[in-house]
Amino acid sequence: MFDPNRFIADRTHAVDASGIRKVFDLAATLENPIDLSIGQPDFDVPDTIKQAAVDAIQQGQNKYTQTQGIAPLVEQVRGRLDRRFPKLGDDYGLLMTSGVSGALSLLMLSCVQPGDEVLIPDPYFMMYKHLVSLAGGVPVFVDTYPDFQLRPERIEPLVTERTKILLFNSPSNPTGAVATDKACREIADLADRHGLLLVSDEIYDEFCYEKTEAPSRPGEMVVPSPLDHNPNVLLLNGYSKTYAMTGWRLGYAAGPPAVIAAMSKIQQYTFVCAPSVTQAAATIAFGVDVSPLVEAYRKKRDKVVKRLSDHYELTTPGGAFYAFPKVPERLSMSGTDFVKRAIEKSLLVIPGEVFSERDTHFRLSYACDDERLDKGLDILVDLAKS
Repeated sequence: MFDPNRFIADRTHAVDASGIRKVFDLAATLENPIDLSIGQPDFDVPDTIKQAAVDAIQQGQNKYTQTQGIAPLVEQVRGRLDRRFPKLGDDYGLLMTSGVSGALSLLMLSCVQPGDEVLIPDPYFMMYKHLVSLAGGVPVFVDTYPDFQLRPERIEPLVTERTKILLFNSPSNPTGAVATDKACREIADLADRHGLLLVSDEIYDEFCYEKTEAPSRPGEMVVPSPLDHNPNVLLLNGYSKTYAMTGWRLGYAAGPPAVIAAMSKIQQYTFVCAPSVTQAAATIAFGVDVSPLVEAYRKKRDKVVKRLSDHYELTTPGGAFYAFPKVPERLSMSGTDFVKRAIEKSLLVIPGEVFSERDTHFRLSYACDDERLDKGLDILVDLAKS
């Protein structure tokens, strides 16, 4: 008798269905819910980038590209990295990828062997845990509650002879936390001291409200990064958040040549290359001024903090477009149960367990219009008072 379950690999069973997908399933019967769950910008791709994509299609730029990416885009990204991170030097690899998620998949397949341990700050971007498991690695969680700051004293006790990679994400999804320059330096030193590959996921770098002075370029305000202190960091970044190109699937990885070469080899047999039309259109993206959009999101962030701080334990997000409030203890319920109650009020938020080994918080996204945000915050205040 045919049994389809017989063909499912054990590693697949180790991955739970997305908690975000479960929220959508719960909310499927709602009409016009107030959606504060989506982790993507509410503005559209800038018109100039759209037109560049149309022109690329009409000009026939629809075929496979080199695995590393088209030369004009690679050169442009290199130029930006050289200006931003002088410590990178000249000897680093660069690979255009199908989003940062694609880069993470390539990294795990290239570098993680069965039994290798990967340190993951908790809370974490939900893919980290599962991609490590799919590669046969062991996720080891670094507790960062309650301030969500990754510090050496929280990491050091967890380092073993099997530890290979330390994941770092600032600004953070789901908390919006931004690491200080001091923390970036200390974490970079720790990784160097223990011989770890430090992977810095900086996809939200433009949406940062806590910039600091660049160590190598006094007077220039930048997002703190471990790459300011250690040239051997693997940097992951992309175009999805800054330019609302979430569905266009384009990112890049830059760092140690041997690691990039391994990732490139795996890309040849998986993604083949990043989407050709997206690459062509992205060559003009760096010329688009997104500062007005970032300022609009700063105002939304301020509104969230002002409305919720009296009712929830909330660490002020320094970047991205998320907040990660704690469910009030007097309500005596988990984050998942709180989200179910919010859904009863037609509000969609995500339970903290999707992003953490705890289930005490919930994530909301303020990447939405002000009217929807105001309605959602009204419901959250009422729930806190209930």
